Amino acid sequence: MNIVEYNNIIDKLSVHVKSFQEGFSLLSKSSTLKEFGTDFCRILRGNFFISDVNLFFKGNDTTEWKSVVVHNEKCYECLPYLKPSPEVHIEYFSENEFSIIATLPSTDGSFWGLVIGRKLDKSEITEIDKITLQMFLQLLDNAYQSFTNQKKEKQLIFSLNHRVVQLNSLIDTGIEISKLHKTASLLELSLERAVALTNASSGVLQIISENIIVSEIGFPGNFDREKVLSSKNKIDTSVEFQNIKYLFTLSEKESRNGIIAFDQTDEILLQAFARQVLAALENEHLHSEAIDKERMHQEIEMAATIQRKIIPQHLPEIEGYDLAGINIPSLEIGGDYYDVTKLKDGRYLLIIADVSGKGVASGLLVNTLNASLNAYVENDFMLTEVADRLNKIIYKASTPEKYITGFIAILDPLTGTIEYLNAGHNPIFYANNGKLKKLDKGGLAFGMLDFAFPYESARIQLYPGEKILFYTDGITEAMDSEDEEYSDQRLESFFLSENPAKAKSFIENLMADIKTHTKNTPQSDDITALYLSRNR
Repeated sequence: MNIVEYNNIIDKLSVHVKSFQEGFSLLSKSSTLKEFGTDFCRILRGNFFISDVNLFFKGNDTTEWKSVVVHNEKCYECLPYLKPSPEVHIEYFSENEFSIIATLPSTDGSFWGLVIGRKLDKSEITEIDKITLQMFLQLLDNAYQSFTNQKKEKQLIFSLNHRVVQLNSLIDTGIEISKLHKTASLLELSLERAVALTNASSGVLQIISENIIVSEIGFPGNFDREKVLSSKNKIDTSVEFQNIKYLFTLSEKESRNGIIAFDQTDEILLQAFARQVLAALENEHLHSEAIDKERMHQEIEMAATIQRKIIPQHLPEIEGYDLAGINIPSLEIGGDYYDVTKLKDGRYLLIIADVSGKGVASGLLVNTLNASLNAYVENDFMLTEVADRLNKIIYKASTPEKYITGFIAILDPLTGTIEYLNAGHNPIFYANNGKLKKLDKGGLAFGMLDFAFPYESARIQLYPGEKILFYTDGITEAMDSEDEEYSDQRLESFFLSENPAKAKSFIENLMADIKTHTKNTPQSDDITALYLSRNR
C-alpha cells in the first residue's frame, strides 16, 4: 500500500467517523423504534452508497423477526440467514442480490438483523467497507442502548410525575378549602404542607417586593431562620404575582438514617406548592376584582337610575301643540339629554344635548348641565347669557376631551315665536311651508373654550301645521352591518314626508325606520329625539 492509498483510506475513515458521531446524536433522539431504524438505515445507505438497507428486530431469541425498515421485499427470503447468537455474525456475498447479511445482539437480549443490498456502482465490498460496517454496527448497538435507556428514563419520570399529580390532587383539595381565607393563612398552610410532605426539618417563605423582604413566614414555630437559609442541604423555588416574589426555602431533609439530600421528587413537590400558592393568589385577586366589579356595577346602576330621573317620563301638555320625545342610551349611562320645562312667564324651554363620548363621565356632565340650566332659568334671563354661563361651568367641570353640544329653544305658545341658540349641535330641522330649514345660529359647544365666546340667538315663527325635530347624531350615524349610516339625507326626507296626527306616532315611526336600516346591528351611540308640532 503506497502513501496515496493510505491517505485515501484515512480520509474515508475520517468521514465515516464524523458520520458515526453525528449518527449517534441523531439516533439517540429518536422517539420510536421505527424512527430509530429508519434513521439508521438512512445513515448506512449514505455512507456505503448502497441501493437498499433492510432492518429487522426481535425482542429475544424466542420471538419472530419483525421488519423495521424494508426497501426490497426479497429481503424476507434472507431471514433464515439471520442467526441470533451472543456474537456479531456477518456474511458477505459476491453474486447474490444482497451483499451483506448481519446479526447483532444487544445487551437487553434483543437482536438486530441487517440485509444489505449491493453498492450503487456494482463494486464489491472492500476491506475498508468491512471495517466501516463494524463501526456502524457498533453505532447501532451503542445508540440502541442510549435509546432504550432514555425510554426507561422517560417511563420512570412519567411514573414519578403521575404520583406527583396524585399528590397534587390531595394538596389541591386542602388549598381549595383555604381559597377564601386570608392570604397569610393560605401561605402558612402551604409552607406547613411543603415541609411535611418533603420531610424537611424546617422551611421559610419570604415575601419580597423590589428586592426587599417585606414579610416572612417560618415553620415550625421555633425554626432557626439563618440555619434554614444558610444550609447546604436545601431546596428553594419562587413564584411572582403583581411584582411580589414568594420565595420558598426548605432545609435538612430527615430520614431514618438521619439527614439526607433532597431528591427530584421533593423539588417537584415544592414547585407544585408554589404553583398552588400562585393560583390561590390569582383566584383571591379575581375574587376581589369580581366584588369590586359588582360594587361598581351597582353604583353605575344607581347613577343610571339618577340620570333617568332627569330625562322626562312625561312631557308637559302645551295647548295648541303636540310633543313627543325619546332617549335610548347605548350604555347603562348615556350622554344624551332632552327636557321641556315650563317657565314662570308661561313660556316653555326646550333643550336637547349630546356629551362627547359615553359612560359615567358623560352622565355626570349631563347632570351638571341639567342642574345648572334649571338654576339659571328660575329667574329672568337672556338665552345668550345662559349659554355663556353654561360654557364656563362645563369647561371647569370636564376634562379637555369632554364637551357638550346643545340646542336650546324658548317657545311662546301664544304667538308661536321661538327663540333658539345652537351650541355646536347638529342643525335642528324646521319645516316651513313644506320646505326644510336648518336652525344653526349660536356658537361653540359648551366646555370647548374658557373665554367669553359671543353666543348669538335667533328667532323663528312656528305656524299651525309646522314642526321642529330636535335630534342627536346617534340617529344620523346609526349604522348597518356594512357600516353605512342612516345619514342626514334620509332623516331630512323622513322629516318632510312624515306627517302623522300625533307627535308620538312620528317618534315611533322614526325609530322603526332607523331599525329598518340598522336591522340587528348593535347600537353604537345614544339615540335621542324631541318632536314639536303646532296644531292651531
